[in-house]
Amino acid sequence: MLPSLKETRRVAYLPALVLTVGLAACGPQTATPPSTTTGASPAATSAGGKTVSLSGAGATFPAPLYQRWFAEYNKLNPSVQISYQSVGSGAGVKQFLAQTVDFGASDAPLKDDERKEFPADRGQPLQLPMTGGGLVFAYNLDGVDNLKLSREAYCGIVEGVIKTWNDPKIAKDNAGVNLPNAPVTFVHRSDGSGTTSIFTTHIDAACPNWKAGAGKSVEWPTGTGAKGNEGVTATIQQTKNTIGYTEFSYARENGLKMAVIQNKAGEFVTPTPEAFSASLLGEPVPANFALVVPDPAGKDAYPIVGLTWLLLYGNYPDQAKAEALKGAIKWALSEEGDKFAKELGYLPLPEDVTSRVLATLDTIKIASK
Repeated sequence: MLPSLKETRRVAYLPALVLTVGLAACGPQTATPPSTTTGASPAATSAGGKTVSLSGAGATFPAPLYQRWFAEYNKLNPSVQISYQSVGSGAGVKQFLAQTVDFGASDAPLKDDERKEFPADRGQPLQLPMTGGGLVFAYNLDGVDNLKLSREAYCGIVEGVIKTWNDPKIAKDNAGVNLPNAPVTFVHRSDGSGTTSIFTTHIDAACPNWKAGAGKSVEWPTGTGAKGNEGVTATIQQTKNTIGYTEFSYARENGLKMAVIQNKAGEFVTPTPEAFSASLLGEPVPANFALVVPDPAGKDAYPIVGLTWLLLYGNYPDQAKAEALKGAIKWALSEEGDKFAKELGYLPLPEDVTSRVLATLDTIKIASK
């Protein structure tokens, strides 16, 4: 059992990432997909009592957490308002590069070609990890409550070669389960998505016959598309015989069934925050924080995990906005912010990584365009 963050809030260690979690069991937060926008929210101090408004856009993966952070922090700092549009990583990166938002958010690190588009007068782009989590195979199948999927089975579903639920590749690991002779409908993202990047990076590593590669958008060989983790979750929730990938908290909050899947070591692992944390155990975080773990090797590791990043400008022309944004992020990465991450099933960052993030945050400059 990994140490509890409540007892050892963050684990100090040497040069490796050790994400630990002590998540208390909690029930679903809502019965519907999380809303795509949050209103007033976090921030530091206000400029002479005036309201400071910030806007961000991007990844749906961390949206429930960001929305909760921003709402809770706003209670402490009512003069600061932060809106976050849960539009997907692809759209978030585009808005960030176009300077139409104060910050972006992505579940995939910035690529070299995206960095080349970054406006020179805004300094160097900063990508700061805020949390981590796992992607699950959520499904809607009557009478099947504890579905187990081998790597061969879930690869076959994603590749489109497994077409019915009673396929022998699924049945062999589900003895005694009445699997229907019904078509399998795979639900994937239709928008540019960091969640898709995490998912396809794993599929590309784990599935020998996968041809579509990895990225925020791919040419899917099968299935039906939906926008955002919200859309994928809702489609599965509303449609029988479906299965698809979504972030853990979306599936849990909406009461979706989640498959137990086989990892690289051959073990079947239930999706839990503890298993997600085990997947990142001992992974070194590079200087630019762009940690990607395509196929964790540990016996207890859940196979599909990732970090998610906020994208910030190196220069902000508005001092009030810069200070408000820095204050909000510092609070989110504090013990108070960690409490909400654990409650929703995300992984708080450990002390070593948090210290590095805060040091990078302090490099932001105030400069005129």
